[in-house]
Amino acid sequence: MVNGGPSHGTIDAVELKALGREAGLDAVGIAAAEPFLDTRRHLHERRAAGLHGGMSFTYRNPERSTDPGRALADAKTIVVGARSYPPPPSTHGAARVAAYASDDHYGALRSALEAVAGHLRADGWHARVLVDDNALVDREAAYRAGLGWYGKSTNLLLPGQGSWFVLGSVLTTAPLAVDDGPIEDGCGSCRRCIDGCPTGAIVAPGIVDARRCLAWLLQARGDFPMDFRVALGDRIYGCDECQEVCPPNRRAAGTTASSDGVDIIELLSSDDETLLARHGRWYIPDREPRYLRRNALVVLGNTATPHDEAAMNTIDRYLVDPDPMLRSHAAWAADRIATRA
Repeated sequence: MVNGGPSHGTIDAVELKALGREAGLDAVGIAAAEPFLDTRRHLHERRAAGLHGGMSFTYRNPERSTDPGRALADAKTIVVGARSYPPPPSTHGAARVAAYASDDHYGALRSALEAVAGHLRADGWHARVLVDDNALVDREAAYRAGLGWYGKSTNLLLPGQGSWFVLGSVLTTAPLAVDDGPIEDGCGSCRRCIDGCPTGAIVAPGIVDARRCLAWLLQARGDFPMDFRVALGDRIYGCDECQEVCPPNRRAAGTTASSDGVDIIELLSSDDETLLARHGRWYIPDREPRYLRRNALVVLGNTATPHDEAAMNTIDRYLVDPDPMLRSHAAWAADRIATRA
């Protein structure tokens, strides 16, 4: 019995994984719900070295995020699912958004994992779905389940399919048969992600310095670092550079994302309510749209010309904005446009 619930049913791991694929998962694996001790050590070491760049997420409490039993008492196994998303499209005259954020891919992943969890619960087992959650290092769970290997960029690469995937897990008390894993490294001597990073954020194979990572800096509080503003280019949210240059990803590329990018002038002309309604799925520090505007002003400085009347009028308006952070970024954008011209 489970807390007075129905008797435990017998769960066939093969059937459960087939159910996950039918629900929309591209790959499913099962791992034991044992603590990720190596990952815990890495989190502590990198946080002590400052490589987390102030990021919380799984760095906030490594003891918690590396112990599945803290997220679900008496957890025995983890059913890990991967759902693919299209590579980023080419954008013309609009700011780029990372492919994973181009649509609600995590929502579709969660729905598929809930189908798996519902089947487990119906047979009397406890099950908890974790998607993009700081309670569990999902890449390590996927690695343990044999879904893929860690690339030098720290992305998990699935054999023959690359890293265009979002990952999530179902923690369960069911004693499922686990898969063989981890799998063999498939990167070999390739270092295209290291060499292709615009800011040199991949400081060693498998080690990213978040203080240099554009994807994190776009989500961090405070001013956007001066040293990396030019490197930001036209990115408004996320950075796919290390994935785009990765050979397995290039071989696996098929359809592209449907997003047409973000109109920067429209973003900078919208009120807070509109911005949160439109981009609320993104991680925005303190849910403050001022950070979207901060990022947009840097992009504008990198992409606009002095002859773009709408852009110059927008910058002029922000030069007298009540927010000192936005005023300073507008001033940088104006100087950047003049220098480029």
